[in-house]
Amino acid sequence: MIELCELLKNWPCTAKGGDLRAIISGVTDHSSEVIPGSVFVARVGRKENGLDHIPEALRNGAAAIVTDRIRPPALPQGVTAISVADAADFLAYACSAFHRHPSRELTIFAVTGTNGKTTTTRFIGQMLKACGVRAAVIGTLGVWIDGTKAPLKIPPMTTLPPATLHKVLRHCVDEGVTHVALEASSLGLSGKRLDHCSIDYGIFLNIGRDHHAEHGGEESYIRAKGRLCRLAGQMIINSDDPLVLGASGDMEPLLTFGEKPGGEGHICILEEESGFWTVWKDRIRVDVPAPVEGRHNRQNAAAAFAALCSAGFGLDDLCRHACRLALPEGRMQEAARAGIRVFVDYAHTPDALEAVLGALSSVCTGRMITVFGCGGDRDREKRPEMGRVAGEYSSSVWVTSDNPRSEDPHKIIADILEGTKNSSAVIREEADREKAICGAISEAEPGDIVLIAGKGHEAIQISGSSTRPFSDFRTALRFLGEREASPDRTDQDDRVQMSDRFWYDGGGME
Repeated sequence: MIELCELLKNWPCTAKGGDLRAIISGVTDHSSEVIPGSVFVARVGRKENGLDHIPEALRNGAAAIVTDRIRPPALPQGVTAISVADAADFLAYACSAFHRHPSRELTIFAVTGTNGKTTTTRFIGQMLKACGVRAAVIGTLGVWIDGTKAPLKIPPMTTLPPATLHKVLRHCVDEGVTHVALEASSLGLSGKRLDHCSIDYGIFLNIGRDHHAEHGGEESYIRAKGRLCRLAGQMIINSDDPLVLGASGDMEPLLTFGEKPGGEGHICILEEESGFWTVWKDRIRVDVPAPVEGRHNRQNAAAAFAALCSAGFGLDDLCRHACRLALPEGRMQEAARAGIRVFVDYAHTPDALEAVLGALSSVCTGRMITVFGCGGDRDREKRPEMGRVAGEYSSSVWVTSDNPRSEDPHKIIADILEGTKNSSAVIREEADREKAICGAISEAEPGDIVLIAGKGHEAIQISGSSTRPFSDFRTALRFLGEREASPDRTDQDDRVQMSDRFWYDGGGME
């Protein structure tokens, strides 16, 4: 609890009416979340204007209304009208202040990049746990404390909004957490969700093609990512990515990571011998058994190592605990039966799809079969490029739906197929994702690998205005079982197993 005047005292604003000594019960920009005594911040969002929701906030008992209008709307007697220069900026500050600035009591790593945020934050969390540090991981898969999912009600967002974020950070402090790794999405950064959050270390992974339409173009998307460089105390960046270097401007990184050994302050991880990683830092070389597969995951691990070395952890300790690294749910998550390996992965950009297909192709002894689609109402420009990548690496491609939303699934598929015209792969169209997964698994033979890409951990499918439960992994398990039970396959191994190496040590999520 905090008095309204205490909340406002360090913020330039004008306040009229109401009771400045009123005890505030919360700060929010969602009128439905207002309870008696709340401060309602009527900011303008991408789809909604908070001014339109002031009546609901008042009905729910708001004690104060904040706008960034010089002349705020007339309010009932007893309700304070507050004018600020930037409502989104004030929201971030006020939520932090209401919860007594919990980020200042934590060491926070914020990870941005088109691909790899979830995996890198999980790697940071796993290494911290192995080093005996109580840590939290916050992002796409929820809130995890010390390897266990926290029973917190939060919105399904990569980067939490300020009202939820600072409440969660206060919960972490109360639970004895000292370090937090969180995902910083481009939309979260541009929407100022992480402003007034004390970020100690920012990690900049890469810049690929995603969310361009939502930002109004590629340049705006890159600028949004680059905001982390202004928010973080120190930066760790991928020195191999020219777009990352450009977005970082004149900022001098604390450490860098990449695919080639470098000089002082640089970390890279190579697979110089099959099944082993070579970790290089400042010309020091350490060999460790490879805990996960894929060049892109070595990059994610290098980013995590660089972040932790920046925070004072020793390279020897990190290498000793590297065996603890495991991929999160929906990232190279595997089910295998009768010599057929099925992988579910969240890859939904051209770069991510190419990285995963490249990794799987290197270990595939048979054919590579890929099932994927592209989301509706999202970057149309990437669709043919993803088709090209799938056709280049695969023997067989099933082009299907992936949350078509308000778009016609067949139109999305047609956009993807533009990129497969020169492919030698067998290309099939099947708008029903369940049928596409079934078809891919049915055609697979021992030695083949089936990749189901795009949705990863997601447990729903969005089509039009409806949402229905749907899990790629559970669907794959079901069809593997049905395939095994069919009369013409009784001579094959009837075991179904999930590869433990792809799960986190502490539960079903990671």
